[in-house]
Amino acid sequence: MPFQLFNKYFNLTKNETYFIFGFFIFIASLLAFIFYGPNYNKTAESIEFDIPKGAVFNEVLDSLYDKNIIHSKLNMKIAAFLFGVERNIKAGHYKIPDGISYVRLLALLDKGEPQVQKLVTIQEGIWQKDLAELLSNELGIDSQKFLKLSKDAKFIKTIGLNVKNLEGYLLPETYYFYEGSSEAAIIRKLTYEMDKIFDDEDVKHQMKVLNMNKRQILTMASIIDGESNIEEEFRRISGVYHNRLNKGWKLQADPTVQYLARQKRKIVNKVYFKDLEIDSKYNTYMYYGLPPSPINNPGKEAIMAALYPEQHDLFFFVADGNGGHRFSKNSRDHENNVIRYRNWRKANSK
Repeated sequence: MPFQLFNKYFNLTKNETYFIFGFFIFIASLLAFIFYGPNYNKTAESIEFDIPKGAVFNEVLDSLYDKNIIHSKLNMKIAAFLFGVERNIKAGHYKIPDGISYVRLLALLDKGEPQVQKLVTIQEGIWQKDLAELLSNELGIDSQKFLKLSKDAKFIKTIGLNVKNLEGYLLPETYYFYEGSSEAAIIRKLTYEMDKIFDDEDVKHQMKVLNMNKRQILTMASIIDGESNIEEEFRRISGVYHNRLNKGWKLQADPTVQYLARQKRKIVNKVYFKDLEIDSKYNTYMYYGLPPSPINNPGKEAIMAALYPEQHDLFFFVADGNGGHRFSKNSRDHENNVIRYRNWRKANSK
């Protein structure tokens, strides 16, 4: 019946009518395939995606394309026009599943359901295992997966680093994280914040002055962060270690030995003589120079101290019993300070 009416109205032959209907069915099928077909992002996982306030549709398109969430900006643009959502995209944070179609994606962005954020403080100088545990407790991530990704060479390359372990490259700070954030997304965020420090032109210039690279600065900073909780001491401690390096001395830094000892025992609140005998490049009592890599995740203050050490002629320091340190120029004064500290410990251990 529809064919007969169509034929009569347009004065078409039966074959012409079939051709036209077939053509429209083909076009409809093609559009359905294009706009309702899946877009695979090649990760088999959801991708976290942010749309800032004030972002225009073309900017959103570029970001979606760059993250491989969509395969064609033109198709997305046509779909947005056809469904009338071009001007209704909502700002917020989204978890976009792998294989989402243009139509489903537009519906998601049009509905706009930003995820809840949680404030998490990561302390400076935190060990990688402790960081994984903290994030597991606060955000419910898989701590073992976090640690595994931290040593996954293939994953590490995707974030632009050429290192064996990400310990030291995750910047401690107070962050807002979206609930349900993946282990990979968290790592990317922390490394991105660390990269911003080293992208600064002044920092790049200072590394050239010191003749040190990013790994060496972060390693020095991790030692500084392991030595003291008093930020006012950081640059002075840095000066001591830079002086030792320049003189060709061993660093003899307790935090590097504690790093090794912690691999054998959970609680490490002091260094024993047996710890000094651990044969490892991280043992700065045994080997010269900096350890092979950072021993914790240093904060920005420690990094700045490593970059800009205090200029002085100090070579030694020891705890003063009040949370700080006493510094000295020579071994004789240092030994006197050590005796004072030991006496303090004896007096306060009763």
